[in-house]
Amino acid sequence: MNPRYEVVIGLEVHVQLTTKTKIFCSCSKDFGQQPNSQTCPVCLGLPGALPVLNKQVVEDAIKAGLATNCQIAPRSIFARKNYFYPDLPKGYQISQFELPICEHGCLKIETEEDGLKKIGITRIHMEEDAGKLLHSDGSSSSVDLNRACTPLLEIVSEPDMRSADDAIAYLKQLHQTVVYLGVCDGNMEEGSFRCDANVSIRPWGQVELGTRAELKNLNSFRLIKQAIEYEVERQADLIDEGGKVVQETRLFDADSGTTRSMRGKEEAHDYRYFPDPDLVPLVVSDDWIAAVRDGLPELPAAKLARYQEELGLPAYDAGVISAEREVAEYFEALVALHGNAKLCANWVMGDVLRSLNEKAIPVTECPVSPEQLAGVLRRIDDNTISGKIAKTVFDEIWQTGKTADQVIDEKGLKQVSDTGAIEAILDEVIAANQGQFEELKGGKEKLVGFFVGQVMKASKGKANPGMVNQLLQKKLSAE
Repeated sequence: MNPRYEVVIGLEVHVQLTTKTKIFCSCSKDFGQQPNSQTCPVCLGLPGALPVLNKQVVEDAIKAGLATNCQIAPRSIFARKNYFYPDLPKGYQISQFELPICEHGCLKIETEEDGLKKIGITRIHMEEDAGKLLHSDGSSSSVDLNRACTPLLEIVSEPDMRSADDAIAYLKQLHQTVVYLGVCDGNMEEGSFRCDANVSIRPWGQVELGTRAELKNLNSFRLIKQAIEYEVERQADLIDEGGKVVQETRLFDADSGTTRSMRGKEEAHDYRYFPDPDLVPLVVSDDWIAAVRDGLPELPAAKLARYQEELGLPAYDAGVISAEREVAEYFEALVALHGNAKLCANWVMGDVLRSLNEKAIPVTECPVSPEQLAGVLRRIDDNTISGKIAKTVFDEIWQTGKTADQVIDEKGLKQVSDTGAIEAILDEVIAANQGQFEELKGGKEKLVGFFVGQVMKASKGKANPGMVNQLLQKKLSAE
């Protein structure tokens, strides 16, 4: 909580959709291609070129609206947003204004100060992206129109956030949601998920909103938090010194950690919105909405609750596993094959995610399939291998692609459960460490681990540790 002023934040998030083609033409929207290689008369705004709406964009918008508790409009209209900029060849952007496809939604976020908090979503509308300006040496700029006409959803929140932490919690929840839906890849560095933050402050108890500044150039959660916190202090200092906050657009400079004025902030009337005469009104039937709803995946919040209630996972485990849809799918496939949800969770959170992070690859490219990992867990269950040896088996499967049984047989990794063999090794260990054994008999319980460890070392990890412990306790009680 800011001690001097109440902070008011609203966010405008642009979500780039994962469709194969653009919103109003059939050009590819692949990232990183040669400049201006993915364009056509529609992208370039050439006279006589007419837009044709991509049906998948509409379905993605409906998915996002349903997942954020929005009302889906039965009739929506595309509008022309008029402004001049070098990367906007038509001189206007096709967007939606008075009648967007989704309105009046919300997301619930978890905050430290307020617990569960509802953030209103004013609207979600479809629009096309502009091109990109490429600045070379400071003396000239080039225009790349590959990005022009790329499909976007703009998701506009209510000014319901009261801190940078609120804003980050909302953005992470929204990011997770659109990635789960499969409508966005969530890559912030490539601009697939980008945010403009409207920040203002007002004296505590004042109902009227303060003058806002819009912050741009924010492409990571860390920078968004940093930019908002700086802007709040800038506005507070300005007012304390007798100045006034000006409504403007400000750029965030990541190097200096400061914001700087870019231009005066436009109002809606400055864009001279009017219905696009080249696009008929969009009509969305109840049947269409129902079909899209039936195809929605289980969303993170529902999955998190189910993992705890039905599978008995701790909240932390459930949160880690449900954070990414693909990780959750891997886990669920493993549970279906093995059955012990907690053991499966331990392995997914441990060896699987650790190995994936080390190799910097997604779980969809994991060399160890759920079937192969289930084979490892079964051999732990039937005491063929110990938990420690299982990690060796896992690493070998990762490298070779073999099954658990193949690795165990070829490497001779079967656990020794023969009582006589283990007792002989234990006797040797006790004889070599008689002093420690006397201390253990005297009550120094922590030495149990020492003796079990020595037997495991002598057996090259093959001795059944549970059996070692039992035999050791038997010898202690017999003394």
